[in-house]
Amino acid sequence: MLKIAKLLKTSIGPIIIVVALLALQAFCDLSLPAYTSDIVDIGIQQGGIKNAVPTVIRESEMNNLLFTMDADSKKTVEASYDLISKDTVSDQEYQNYLNKYPVLADEALYKLNKDYDIEKDLSSIMSRAFLLVSTLNSDSEQVKALKQQLSAQLPAEMADFGLMEMLTKMPEEQSKQILSSIDEKISAMPETIINQGAISAVKAEYKAIGIDTGKLQTNYIFLAGAKMLGLALLAMISTILVGFLASRIAAGLGRDLRGRVFKKVVSFSNTEFDKFSTASLITRSTNDIQQIQMTLVFLIRIVIYSPILAIGGIIKVLNTNVSMTWIIALAVFLILCLVGTLFAVAMPKFKLMQKLIDRLNLVTREILTGLSVIRAFNKEKLEEKRFDLANQDLTKTSLFVNRVMTFMMPIMMFIMNGITVLIIWNGGKGIDQGTMQVGDLMAFIQYTMQIIMSFLMLSMISIMLPRSSVSASRIMEVIDTDLTIHDPAKAEQFVSDKKGYVEFDHVSFRYPKAEDDVLSDITFTAKPGETTAIIGSTGSGKSTLVQLIPRFFDVTEGSVKVDGTDIRQVNQHQLRDKLGYVPQKGVLFSGTIDSNLRYGKQDATVDEINRSARIAQALDFIEEKPEKYETAISQGGGNVSGGQKQRLSIARAIAKDPEIYIFDDSFSALDYKTDVALRKALKTEISNSTVIIVAQRISTIIHADQILVLDEGKIVGKGTHKELLKDCEVYKQIASSQLSKEELAYE
Repeated sequence: MLKIAKLLKTSIGPIIIVVALLALQAFCDLSLPAYTSDIVDIGIQQGGIKNAVPTVIRESEMNNLLFTMDADSKKTVEASYDLISKDTVSDQEYQNYLNKYPVLADEALYKLNKDYDIEKDLSSIMSRAFLLVSTLNSDSEQVKALKQQLSAQLPAEMADFGLMEMLTKMPEEQSKQILSSIDEKISAMPETIINQGAISAVKAEYKAIGIDTGKLQTNYIFLAGAKMLGLALLAMISTILVGFLASRIAAGLGRDLRGRVFKKVVSFSNTEFDKFSTASLITRSTNDIQQIQMTLVFLIRIVIYSPILAIGGIIKVLNTNVSMTWIIALAVFLILCLVGTLFAVAMPKFKLMQKLIDRLNLVTREILTGLSVIRAFNKEKLEEKRFDLANQDLTKTSLFVNRVMTFMMPIMMFIMNGITVLIIWNGGKGIDQGTMQVGDLMAFIQYTMQIIMSFLMLSMISIMLPRSSVSASRIMEVIDTDLTIHDPAKAEQFVSDKKGYVEFDHVSFRYPKAEDDVLSDITFTAKPGETTAIIGSTGSGKSTLVQLIPRFFDVTEGSVKVDGTDIRQVNQHQLRDKLGYVPQKGVLFSGTIDSNLRYGKQDATVDEINRSARIAQALDFIEEKPEKYETAISQGGGNVSGGQKQRLSIARAIAKDPEIYIFDDSFSALDYKTDVALRKALKTEISNSTVIIVAQRISTIIHADQILVLDEGKIVGKGTHKELLKDCEVYKQIASSQLSKEELAYE
């Protein structure tokens, strides 16, 4: 996977943008629970009042608050508020304030100034003062008892005063003592209760001033809701952009991988093809790359996003309520245990699945390719069983993996719901004791779910990664395959005065890991203007010999020279540009007859195409077709006969007009008349080129200038037809099996 990740260097820019968008999305997602908490706690429970620091307060109420404070607190509060009265502001400002706060006509107001220092804990000071004043002004039994006790010590005219007013008339030491005793009781309360009590007092003060607290609450809720909608919209846009960019990055990687695999496979020699089956290469180029592409989309969207969300959620949780973080730790531990168990069970099966897909593709390809043979031998039932076996093996493995995966979601939901119940159980106690608010509990649940979902998403990726890792290994196995045939570091040039010469100098060849040589000590020279034929029994090494010329294989010993230069010392493209190769099995590509004939020379003229078709004896059947050269050729040339396919393959090589022609048993599907006509045309039309023919029929090579007779990989005869009939027993046996006594006697 790391090697494949290096291919993402071209996508660094989009990846950076994706990371930024994911950070923005995580910020939005992490902000929403806080707003939910604020709507419940501040908007609903506190009536839209954020804290116990009123923006405006009556002078009489401020005096009561200041009376309960120590000198430092009093100094802080006085520095944070400005007095509003006829004497402190202009007439216009006073009139504006009077319109807004009618109570100003009766007494002055204090307004929170713009220089209010947030760093100073004004909220804590005001909370304690408000709660203390509201306690003194309440009708509780304790206040009544204290008031009755103080009334006995004060003049009769003060008996109807409130407790707060009594304290202001008493000596300072005595009033401080009483306030201190009440303040100690307040200090023992949880901070949440102190704050809630103070905010209730602030709300009562706002009502006394004439502020519409209902509108204040509505405005706060609507504003918080609008911010939540904005964040949700921003998160949605980020999600869409991330999905778009992730898909483009993954598609780009898939494109690059397919390109690299295809480029590598095209450069394979037959040795490399022996290591990989065609079905496996197709699976690696499609299914495996698709698996990586799909996983990469999730990696980009989840692996980057989940840690940001999890870390941000943990930070938010620690700021919300530290006493319940052990619940999150428990949830994460349970999830990791679950994922680890599933991972251990499913991992071996993921590795097996790709091999089973290879097997299914191989069986399917063989059946479809050999369908006519299967029908001819009436083996449909046998092949159905073979396909069913491969299909069932893949199905069973897939079902096993899917069954294991089905346990994940129910167990995950059980863990999440169990954690939610646990949070509510513990949070309910905190609310009851006044150490936690309802909104905080809701936010804690949401943050916990976000953290769990982060680990859940990472867990899902950890399930996908094993299969993708297997796919990546299979792809890199192809890409990292060392080529046995490659161009030299410094290529040599062909010798111009030996143009068209093909020389085998004591050549031996052995397949990789084989014990015996397929070809041994092969030495001959094919010259321009001559036809060199190769004949021998099946398995004697004829096709292998000619495949050494275009470097489909490299010799084990000796050397093969073209134009006087060892072919291992020249560029493969330059070498093959000199060759016109026609394989044993005619291969056509989907397109038209014209596109197939131009395959070796795209800029061939119409006359050159007509000439090649005429020499290859293909002109007659081409002209008979309604669309002539524009006649469509299906995949593999399935819509033309074997003989027509061979003639078109020969015409394709002739149209290239190479120096050297290699016909690897390319006349086997031709009838005798066509074979004779074609050889005659080749003799007259391409007389200046070097022609190498591999054949099974004596009639095809009877007029060759040089005939090589192969037997068990060795040249056992070399000469013309007449010379070999006299001197080579192997050739004589082949000729005797194909020619009549009269023909042999004539020869």
